[in-house]
Parts: sequence; C-alpha cells; structure tokens
Amino acid sequence: QFRHVQQMTYSLIEWRSQILSGTLPKDELAELKKKVTAKIDYGNRILGLDLVVRDDNGNILDPDETSTISLFKSHETASKRIDERIQEEKVHLLSLALSSSRQPIFNTTHTYSLYVNFKNFVCNIGEDAELLMSLYDPDLSKFISENYLVRWGSNGMPKEIEKLNNLQAVFTDLSSSDLIRPKISLVCQIVRVGHMELKDGKKHTCGLRRPFGVAGMTNS
Repeated sequence: QFRHVQQMTYSLIEWRSQILSGTLPKDELAELKKKVTAKIDYGNRILGLDLVVRDDNGNILDPDETSTISLFKSHETASKRIDERIQEEKVHLLSLALSSSRQPIFNTTHTYSLYVNFKNFVCNIGEDAELLMSLYDPDLSKFISENYLVRWGSNGMPKEIEKLNNLQAVFTDLSSSDLIRPKISLVCQIVRVGHMELKDGKKHTCGLRRPFGVAGMTNS
C-alpha cells in the first residue's frame, strides 16, 4: 500500500507542475483538474480518510448552499464510484502479479536521463520572462516530458538570484523506446510577463503572460 500511495503522490506532483506551468489549453486544464480530484478522493479512501463531496467539475460542495438530500446522493455516487475504482485496481494488480510470475526473474528495464545546464538567456525583452524547457517529439507533434521552468528578470538575471550559474535540470525516466525515436528536440518556450503592450504603463495590465518566442535544438 505504501508503494501505491507513493506512486499516487508522484502523479499528483507531476500534474501540479503541469497546472502551474500555465501552458495547458482550457479544456485540457479542466480535464486534468478532474483527474487530480479523483486521485485525491481515491487516495483518501484507501487511507481511511473522510470522503469529500464534489460536483461534476470537481469543486467541493458547500453544505450551506446544498440540500441534505443532494449532499447524500452526491456522497453515495462518489463512494460507489471510488469502490468500483478500488475493485478495478485490485483486479489490475492481480493480473500484473500473475503475468510477472510468468516472466523471467532477471527481466530488467533500463531507463535513461538527459542533463541540461542552462547558462544564459540573451534576449532583450524589456520585461520579466518565463522560460519553459521540455522534450518534444516532432514526428508525433507532442511533448514527452514535463516543463523545466526558469523565471528570468527584466535585468537580465534569474529571478531567483541564488540560482545564478546553477540552473540545471535532469529529464528522467527516458525509456529505450524514447531513445529509438527518429528525433527528440529540446524546446524552450518564452513567455513575456508584464503589460499587454511593451509601452503600456497601466498598472492593471501588468503581470499578463504573453507568448514571445520559441527555440529548439535537436538531440538525435
């Protein structure tokens, strides 16, 4: 059970970083939030914690604004759904155990990592910027890793000055199938953070995130 909860925690951390990156489309963001709440409710059940009653969008129902009958029905539906999920998980784990018992004892899986050392960002934006670095498969037109986020100040230095000359990232858990891809690119998306327009001095328009540029490097 510990390994199971640990894996769920890793999944939640990964999904949280995707949500905070601010790069997901609205529909994907809504779907990811539903997955997060479902995973939290599932984890609470197997840990014996209280069940949180939510609406269809994953928002917690307010008992002051929701009738007792509606709360009961929502609780009953959520509890039934989680019980079904637990049962499916047990069947899945049992099938994995049976299949693994038929595999050779010394069957191993190799994983690989890509180390990135970020030196400098030379681009005269005039405002703060966010640099989102990730691995991309151009043949499938999709990203295959999480984003590594670097916040860059308008003064040409990292926002976290203590990380100066120490901006490093490791893209982990690359499998053998990733290595045989025809191409893997390291893509850096540049997001300008500030006013709607560079010459706009209005306070209420500051802090807006606007796409500014992109760079890529093939790592075949």
